[in-house]
Amino acid sequence: MVFTERILLTGGTGFFGRALLRTWLAQFYAGATTPLVTVLTRSPSAFTAQYPEFDRQPWLRLHCGNICEPDTLPRDAAFTHILHAAADSTLGPQLTPLQRYDQIVDGTRRLLDLAVACNARRFLLTSSGAVYGSQPHHLDQVPENWHGMPDPLKPSNAYGVAKRAAEHLCTLYAQEYGLQTVIARCFTFIGPDLPLDVHFAIGNFIRDALWRDEITVAGDGTPLRSYLDQQDLAQWLLALLERGQAGEAYNVGSDRSISIADLAHLVRDIVAPSMSVRILGTNNANNGRNLYIPSIQKAKIELELNVAVPLEQAITNTAKAALQFALTARLRHEY
Repeated sequence: MVFTERILLTGGTGFFGRALLRTWLAQFYAGATTPLVTVLTRSPSAFTAQYPEFDRQPWLRLHCGNICEPDTLPRDAAFTHILHAAADSTLGPQLTPLQRYDQIVDGTRRLLDLAVACNARRFLLTSSGAVYGSQPHHLDQVPENWHGMPDPLKPSNAYGVAKRAAEHLCTLYAQEYGLQTVIARCFTFIGPDLPLDVHFAIGNFIRDALWRDEITVAGDGTPLRSYLDQQDLAQWLLALLERGQAGEAYNVGSDRSISIADLAHLVRDIVAPSMSVRILGTNNANNGRNLYIPSIQKAKIELELNVAVPLEQAITNTAKAALQFALTARLRHEY
C-alpha cells in the first residue's frame, strides 16, 4: 500500500484515540484512502489483546513508547501530521497537580520537537475548554475569543493552566519553525469507550441505570453541560487536523445544553424508565450557575462541522456498548 499521509497519534489507546482508530478502520474496510497511522502506546500487546480488531492492520503501526520518556519516541520515522491527544482528563485526577502539569506541558514540547525534527507539516493539539476558566454567567456559550483563564494560583487548576501553556508552546513553535499548529479545545463527550466508574456524570448515570437500584445525582443537579458523541468527536478532530486554520483554536463539543438533573432523568427515560432519580445535594443560590458549554459557530462556519449524533442516540449507543462489554467479560470469565 502507498500512503500519502503518515500520522503519529499519541493517546491512541484512550477515549479520543479509539474513536479515531475506529474511523480509520471503517474507512479502510470501505475501500477509502487511509493514512499510515503510528500509535504511541506503553503496551502494544495489551492493546491488541483487548481490541483485536486493530491487530495486524496494514495501515496501523503500534510503537512502544511514552511521551514522558523522550528516548522512547519514534525519532527515526517520518510523519506528515502529528495528532497529540495524550494526557486526557480520564486518569488525570490520579496524578498530583505538578505531575499533571509536567505531563501536559513537557509532553507537548517533546512532540513539537519531534514534529520539527521529522519535518511534519501539521500538528493538532487536543486542548480543553478548561483553558477558559470558569464560564461567566452572562455567556451561555463560551467562544474561542473569550480570554478568561483559570486562576494560576490554585493548584486544582493545573490541568487548565497546563493546557493553556501547551497552546502557547504550539504558537511559539509555529513562529520559530513554520509548523502549522491547530488547537482543538475539547469539552465533554459520550460514547462506547466512556468509563462509567470515574468522575464523568453521564457515565455514572448510565452505570446506575444499568446495574443499580436508582440513579444518583451527587450535587443539586443545576450545573449545565453538553455532550458530543465519540463518532462526531473523531470526525471533528480529523477535520481540524486536515483543514483547521493554522494558528487558530476551535471549540470541539456540542452546543446543546442540559442540566445535570435533566440529564439524569433523560438517561433514566432511555435506559431504565421505571427507575427513580435521587438528587443528593440541595440548591444553593450562592453557588450561581455552573456552566461548561462551548460556542461551536466557528467550526460550523469555517469547517462545516455539525453535531450529527443526537444526545438520545449517543446515550443508547453507550448503554448498549456497556452491556455488550459486560456480557463479553462474563463469558470470558466462565469459559
